[in-house]
Amino acid sequence: MSAVQALKAARDAGVRIGVDGDSLTLDADSAPDATVLDLLSRHKAGVLALLRTGSDGWSGEDWLAFFDERAAIAEFDGGLPRASAEVHAFDCCVVEWLNRNPARSPPAHCLGCGGSDHAYDKLLPFGTEPTGHAWLHSRCWPAWHAARKATAIAALMAMGIDLPRMHR
Repeated sequence: MSAVQALKAARDAGVRIGVDGDSLTLDADSAPDATVLDLLSRHKAGVLALLRTGSDGWSGEDWLAFFDERAAIAEFDGGLPRASAEVHAFDCCVVEWLNRNPARSPPAHCLGCGGSDHAYDKLLPFGTEPTGHAWLHSRCWPAWHAARKATAIAALMAMGIDLPRMHR
């Protein structure tokens, strides 16, 4: 069982869960089942991570809701099979994570190699104006972008959004 499943089991049992520092706060109309308390105890760190708001302004629950919404749209409105809809939703989450966690660098140095502008390989701006730019040599972009995507995937997986089988 995962933190996501533990959180769902607690909510299904009528337990309202909050965060107070490094502690979970529980509120319910009646005492929760010992199994639910045990699940929350065993998965406390993961549940805390799901409930805390990250630097991007979203909690793990927000990311799970975004994933579920995108998968549902792709499946029911787009007519994709569920497995393909989840691949699409995961890709949407990666893009959203990259947009919400922009990389910036000063214009005089490549974010990939740390080098400066060269006559044969100018620094190019990657990114959008509101969030700023990451300055990179064109030869440095593929490895830098692959590393950013890997970071996004790891962050999403840490929040309980599993990499779809078709992506593995």
